[in-house]
Amino acid sequence: MERTIMTTIGIFGAAGRMGRAIAQAAADAGLGIAGGTDREPAGEIAPGIAMTADPLALAEASEVLIDFSVPGALSAHLDACIAARKPLLIGTTGLEAVHHALIDEAAAHIAVLQTGNTSLGVNLIAALVEQAAAGLGDDWDIEIVEMHHRHKVDAPSGTALLLGEAAARGRGIALAEHSERGRDGITGARAQGAIGFAALRGGSVAGDHQVIFAAEGERIEIGHRAENRTIFARGAVKAARWLVGQPAGRYDMKGVLGL
Repeated sequence: MERTIMTTIGIFGAAGRMGRAIAQAAADAGLGIAGGTDREPAGEIAPGIAMTADPLALAEASEVLIDFSVPGALSAHLDACIAARKPLLIGTTGLEAVHHALIDEAAAHIAVLQTGNTSLGVNLIAALVEQAAAGLGDDWDIEIVEMHHRHKVDAPSGTALLLGEAAARGRGIALAEHSERGRDGITGARAQGAIGFAALRGGSVAGDHQVIFAAEGERIEIGHRAENRTIFARGAVKAARWLVGQPAGRYDMKGVLGL
């Protein structure tokens, strides 16, 4: 059941596109905004609420924190939330193994929800992808195609990897050992059971994702198209509210959706 009590949210990376969208979504939902941080804080995140460069001060003033900044800032943000004993939602993409190890360590002390996508629709199709992968044999090839705006710096997208992990779980395999990326030149035949990725970049696309299951003579396609960042911001706010009061541990969007 969604909480109806007032929740005060702090936003790491508040000056970015997602940070500002989250601030607006929180205001639209009637929630309090404790403030926001940025590498070069200037101006206000909301009327009367100035930016800061101090993650610990923000964590202490907030009930829950949302991070859509950059991988390099994650360690400091986790440290601040641990020190203040506040839960953290991480939507930052481009994370590597070292970042996930830091999240695992933090989850022993606070509630941490990390996801490659906060859209409720994307997380629902991830459940469908997992179910389809579990029901279809490895004679069905899996390809994941994603497209984002020209400014996105990481590939494949966090959402594409989220969908790839869902497919891998369905098949009971490790994605890292069965993924194919960046095909170019004479690559040889496609490996049976592989999960392929293709990344497109251009224009102002907020996020398009398609998972293709292809077999001899037939194809299944499961897709999602984001028309603007509002859907991610709304999902992040919903997930942050859910995270308040959860015991220490590592969570994902399945818990928010009750899946």
